Amino acid sequence: MLSRSAFTHLSRGIARQSNKDQLLARAFAAKAGQAEVVLVGCGAPNRGMGWYHAVQMLEGRCPSASLDYIIEPWFLGGGASGPGGPEFAEWATETASTYGTTFVGTSITDLPDPKQPRLALISGRTADNPKLLSECIKAGCKCIYLEKPGAPTVKELQEMKDEAEEAGIEVLMGYNKNVCKYVRKTREFAETIPGSHVTFVSNNAYENTPESLGECFERNAEGMLKNMAIHELALLVSFYDVTVENIESVTADKEFSSMQTLAGPSGEERTDFDKIKFTIKTKTGKEVSVAADRCGGTDSYAAVTSDDKEVFR
Repeated sequence: MLSRSAFTHLSRGIARQSNKDQLLARAFAAKAGQAEVVLVGCGAPNRGMGWYHAVQMLEGRCPSASLDYIIEPWFLGGGASGPGGPEFAEWATETASTYGTTFVGTSITDLPDPKQPRLALISGRTADNPKLLSECIKAGCKCIYLEKPGAPTVKELQEMKDEAEEAGIEVLMGYNKNVCKYVRKTREFAETIPGSHVTFVSNNAYENTPESLGECFERNAEGMLKNMAIHELALLVSFYDVTVENIESVTADKEFSSMQTLAGPSGEERTDFDKIKFTIKTKTGKEVSVAADRCGGTDSYAAVTSDDKEVFR
């Protein structure tokens, strides 16, 4: 087996053409015992959730996964010259050269047949996910990791579940913060201090410009609460008894929160939060806060306060 660094450098032109002959000629990287991973929807470096997944696999943090193919409908298509496009192209060229990962282009249909058990990681636009899941099943994927929230509506999500079950395909939802060490350690620490308060902070690293946030609003058109902050809402449901019936009050932090109306690459305007913070109290006596900031940086975390002083992060 050749090392990944020995694979031929792929030019931007080849990557965007999605040349199937060249894909078929490529020596596959996944070894026996590894999943052949297809990342569908990478996003911009240091911003897109798919990009973070990609880096973890490329750096060998998940030994059972080999990131062999990347499909990026936006930055390898209509968004190539827009905000984030040049940065993505530079990263794609470097990644293909260093690791041998093939940037297929914009379509799942351009994938060659799998050589090892194929897993798709779908991290694209939520509105595209029903179609992408169907295409991944047809492309021979045996397991699909579906990033939150999965689909624009519960009805569509149920239909996707039914389709996968009929095809015998396992689908895992990407609520990975439920099993993160920092969440567990924060909850455990808070339990040692009676009357303490937990705040979950979710950050993205978008540039604080109309162009960057406008692209973000358009690509994540379901809105911040159903897109970025849904991880934290899942934590509240899982660990803090938060349900519609059990909510006593929701208090917004108006000084922290910000909402903008911005035009995306299509020219259509959308209104969404670029940052938001709120505190939920439940009828069962629990209280917890969530903060989310599209331009807050690369690190998300949780903090514990007692008597209005931070005592753990």
